[in-house]
Amino acid sequence: MLLLCPALALAVVQTFIFSENWAFAKNINFYNVRPPLDPTPFPNSFKCFTCENAGDNYDCNRWAEDKWCPQNTQYCLTVHHFNSHGRSTSITKKCASRSECHLVGCHHSRDSEHTECRSCCEGMICNVELPTNHTNAIFAVMHAQRTSGGGTLALYLPVLAWVFVLPLI
Repeated sequence: MLLLCPALALAVVQTFIFSENWAFAKNINFYNVRPPLDPTPFPNSFKCFTCENAGDNYDCNRWAEDKWCPQNTQYCLTVHHFNSHGRSTSITKKCASRSECHLVGCHHSRDSEHTECRSCCEGMICNVELPTNHTNAIFAVMHAQRTSGGGTLALYLPVLAWVFVLPLI
């Protein structure tokens, strides 16, 4: 009986150390992030995944700084640089203003054989994924926005990137 306890303890430790689903796994579900418990610094506050020149998306999201975005920002920006084989060379994610989100899309650099894709999104920690093509390198806005001249309401759906225009009632 006394020999069974150390053997069992060793088996449990080895299971945790060598298990692919423990600390060394890259299968963390970043979509299931709970809302922050700390008080918001101002109304409509939000957080984004933030990193500077990370090597891959997992490392960026895993080690992202957990802080509130400044009040002069409304969106989360992701800038993804990758080579002609699709391998990420750098990833930057941060809080962004509307003006920083005007250049969304993918741009190929012919001289360096690299592509830069930029996307912006609105919402708490919405920048989980990387933009890799023109389908997902978009400006995804969830809240309705009043347009300046037409008296219409534009609603942008981030997943499908469709725009519906509805008359105001």
